[in-house]
Amino acid sequence: MQRTFTALLVAAMTALVAQPTAAHHSFAAEFDANSPIELTGTVTKVEWANPHTYFYMDVTSPKGDVENWALEMGSPNGLMRRGWTRDSMKIGDVVTVTGSRAKDGSTKGNARSVVLSTGKKLFAGSSQDNAEAN
Repeated sequence: MQRTFTALLVAAMTALVAQPTAAHHSFAAEFDANSPIELTGTVTKVEWANPHTYFYMDVTSPKGDVENWALEMGSPNGLMRRGWTRDSMKIGDVVTVTGSRAKDGSTKGNARSVVLSTGKKLFAGSSQDNAEAN
């Protein structure tokens, strides 16, 4: 009886302290390495969050339409190891990004590098590098 109670107590405590985790995906599940992108536009939003940092930018399409692109980068910690700070890219900055487009053809991509408005080029901690190693 004591063992059953202890096992139930441990299971209940584990369920209570377990943190929900954000869904994580592999590069190949969402992005196409054979669809490279190079975009220049104005930053509209920056989200420093785990597991990936995102930034959004308005890009003028060849037709003249303004499209808002979502670009995925590495984790905040990984970006800081590559020289990024939370102030590296601000709303209103004009940046150029290279990377890979989403498989679904949407205005979403995985950034490999970003040339900031200062002219400094920083690498974005792309998960594509890990996908190519496999």
